[in-house]
Amino acid sequence: MDLVALEVKNITKIYKVYKSDFDRVKEIFFKKKYHKNFKVNDNISFDLKKGETLGIIGVNGAGKSTILKIIAGVINPTSGEIKRYGKVTALLELGTGFNNQLNGYENIFFNASLLGMTSKEIKNSIDDIIEFSELGEYIYEPLNSYSSGMVMRLAFSIAIFSNPDIFIVDEALSVGDAHFSAKCTKALKEKKKQNMSIIYVSHDLNSLKILCDRVILLDKGKVIKDGDPQEVINSYNFLISKLNDSKNSLIKKTTNKSFGSFDAKIDKVLLNKDIFLSGEEIRIEVFLSSKKDLKDMTVGIVIRDLFGQDIYGTNTYHHSMKIDLKKDQDYICIFKMPLNIGVGKYSITAAIHSEDTHLKHCSHWLDFAQNFEVVASKKEQFIGLCRLEPSITFKKVNT
Repeated sequence: MDLVALEVKNITKIYKVYKSDFDRVKEIFFKKKYHKNFKVNDNISFDLKKGETLGIIGVNGAGKSTILKIIAGVINPTSGEIKRYGKVTALLELGTGFNNQLNGYENIFFNASLLGMTSKEIKNSIDDIIEFSELGEYIYEPLNSYSSGMVMRLAFSIAIFSNPDIFIVDEALSVGDAHFSAKCTKALKEKKKQNMSIIYVSHDLNSLKILCDRVILLDKGKVIKDGDPQEVINSYNFLISKLNDSKNSLIKKTTNKSFGSFDAKIDKVLLNKDIFLSGEEIRIEVFLSSKKDLKDMTVGIVIRDLFGQDIYGTNTYHHSMKIDLKKDQDYICIFKMPLNIGVGKYSITAAIHSEDTHLKHCSHWLDFAQNFEVVASKKEQFIGLCRLEPSITFKKVNT
């Protein structure tokens, strides 16, 4: 039986919104309502298991930050209950828990004590915190001279060495550079192996697929999807398409793999074969039909790996191809390219939309339209995702 680290039970958070501060005063004295209720979280419930990484996604204003603050104990819910089985550390708004007048070294003691670490624990961990942050001599500079990336380095380093049972990360990794973000991701994976539970909020969908065992989708303060990361992210893409449909078409969802207005439809996707040698050419044929006359449309594809990460994507818009579709006409769009990617299993996603992305007007988005596998070629072996085929020179240097 999996042990539970956190229970979120029927959490609702309502804020009172006043037109002015004077209305707030009038309400106190005249005992009359001068505010409107704004419900940020609406009856949210979920559990988090020990050693589990849970992602939370949703458009801006969905209630993500509020539920995280309630879990962290920063604010109280209007109703509902939070049960925490262990120490909670949260990286929420950047710079929270720091004193800008103190230097980085002094802020380690200041911030770590707020996270519940004893003086002895801080002294035992301070060298590791400084080393992980990679701030070097800047650790003795005042915090008000730090960039946002440097503050994030210090905040994450302190938080990870506070050894929480539940670690909440809200978009913090998006502030740092690629090297440090990768370092943080590796640290989170290692802590997860030690049974630390993680709640991770990010707009980087690939990082959610890599880190998370499960993802929750929030919309207008409610949980509308909870489950497998790829399936929930597909629902998120569908939601984004509905919200951003500039042509006011009726965006529908047939399955979790397919959605759109269906004024143009992908009928099928065919590949020239199912198994390819690394570096071999793939031919992707997208067959489509249109129910109405449509101007300036785009046909695109995305190749994803076994974990749902986007490996490569392209479309006709980025190749400056103007596409007009006629009512009751069938079409084929062919993509050909060398598969300079690593050994593994992959899937093809295809889409018809306007402009450069499906966020404008999505006629049809089809995930897992086809699957294929890449196996080792007879050429030189390599590791990783991309086959870059470098030229390598080795020679003796005369001294």
